[in-house]
Amino acid sequence: MGLSKNRVTASSHSKLIVLGEHSVVYGKPAIAIPFPSIHATASVEEHLHSKNAKGIILKCHYFEGKLELAPAKLSGIVACIHATIEALEKHPVNMTIHLDSTIPIGRGLGSSAAVAIAIVKSLYTYYGEPLSQSKLMELVHIAETHAHGNPSGIDMVAASSEFPIWFEKGKDTLPILLGAQLHIVVADTGRIGDTRAAVESIRENYSLNPVATKHSIDLLGELTYMAKDALINGKIELLGNYMNLAHIELDKLGVSDHIIDNLVEIAQNNGALGAKLTGGGRGGCVLVLAENKKHAEKLSIILKEAGAYQTWNFETEGS
Repeated sequence: MGLSKNRVTASSHSKLIVLGEHSVVYGKPAIAIPFPSIHATASVEEHLHSKNAKGIILKCHYFEGKLELAPAKLSGIVACIHATIEALEKHPVNMTIHLDSTIPIGRGLGSSAAVAIAIVKSLYTYYGEPLSQSKLMELVHIAETHAHGNPSGIDMVAASSEFPIWFEKGKDTLPILLGAQLHIVVADTGRIGDTRAAVESIRENYSLNPVATKHSIDLLGELTYMAKDALINGKIELLGNYMNLAHIELDKLGVSDHIIDNLVEIAQNNGALGAKLTGGGRGGCVLVLAENKKHAEKLSIILKEAGAYQTWNFETEGS
């Protein structure tokens, strides 16, 4: 099949971990939901023939030029593109890939996974080839490995799902049907989280204080199971309580910080049903569960005034 001159576009949304970050690395379950307010988009088109523009041209916020000249911080994207082209058994001569994302990088929102998903989908659509979920995950995993070293896989699964998911590493991912609508606020600290340092910190804690660390990991696993039941049964206040308790354990594990804790406390003091860090921690974002849409809008303003770099609020589907 020949190259098309028409631009083809694909996108992927962000994601939020409701419960289970970090404990998922130790075999515990995690719950994640789509975050539709922000997304990544990839567009593919044939560029004009030019002696200076042969091969694949990449255009994004950080770089514009030949794919092989992309900086090291884009190595995951470059590897993902090469692997996808190889899987498609194509040899593009004059291709331009445009990347655009409203997902802030390094905030635990699945930016790298969303971008990779958009890339793979756009290339398969461009060539008119069918794309299975397993092949999508295989190719996106390449980018995620560059970004995170040894990722659990939850980011790429959640960012490719239209539904809340129950995730356990090495097991089939299951959809969660919500028994009630969730009113969510996300507050960005404006600081890039250090997931690798947070993961290493927990490993170190396991060596220095194995009993307390194991207790926190086990409790996070139990809270995730209880949160699943609360979600399915529409018991939102219970869900919020489990979120609050989860944040306490994450703080004990050393993956929170004073800025996150401050935003969590402010949300709780202003009537939030639940508030906790989401993602890797040590920067990144805070996830807040509000009573209703009006309350979510109010909390969004309060958290912004309290120092959050930016906030979003949205509602999920639900009975």
